[in-house]
Amino acid sequence: LSGLDPAQPYFQGTPTEVRLDKSDADFVDIIHTDSAPTIPNLGFGMRPAVGHIDFYPNGGEEMPGCGKNPVSQIVDLDGIWEGTRDFVACNHLRSYKYYSDSIIYPDGFLGYPCASYDLFQEGGCFPCPEGGCPNMGHYADKFKDKVKTDFMKLYLNTGEARDFPLWRYKVTVTLSGKSKVKGYVNVALYGTGGNTKQYQITKGALKPGNTYTAYIDVEVNVGEVTKVKFLWNNNWINPTLPKLGAATITVEAGQNR
Repeated sequence: LSGLDPAQPYFQGTPTEVRLDKSDADFVDIIHTDSAPTIPNLGFGMRPAVGHIDFYPNGGEEMPGCGKNPVSQIVDLDGIWEGTRDFVACNHLRSYKYYSDSIIYPDGFLGYPCASYDLFQEGGCFPCPEGGCPNMGHYADKFKDKVKTDFMKLYLNTGEARDFPLWRYKVTVTLSGKSKVKGYVNVALYGTGGNTKQYQITKGALKPGNTYTAYIDVEVNVGEVTKVKFLWNNNWINPTLPKLGAATITVEAGQNR
């Protein structure tokens, strides 16, 4: 049984007979997309974990792409009716959109078990545990026999619009060169499953010999990494023409470590 952002008003905090609960089926998975308090935030979805596994995409409160200005949202690609509904209840309705996307991405929407979204964002719950991560949505039941705890809270990030799934990687760059400069470092991944756009690993002071780490959520499962593109820029013309390179770049996929 899959709960798509089960309702908060009149249901949150009520006895299990009244609301959705893991006692309702052999396996209950929940997607929370609008769990901010109803007052004053108008959150329609409940916050507590009530299933065998509970997914909190993007932290479970504010979904990317839902903060667009009302006009652009109402005259949406999906038409005026869909856009109007999204304007009124965009976060709440993301749950079924994630679910429908999950059907065509059996390897997508990996939920990382974690104590909080902040900890997940910092990379504290990376990579997936030995037994793997469950997939949010249609294929969540593949994880049915692996649930060991009473409640399992899972976190992940999604895109702003279709296609929604993102894949998480840890990228570590050690710089080489002769002089310290200011600027940013970008990396793009290439692999057997596709290529990503550039993602920023760090910005500010760049010092040769230093190591910089970032957790990136990319728009394609690159599969086996075949190439990594490294780019740095210092944003302004520097007459000394400083040179920076990457001594090493390490890429770790959250999915299979």
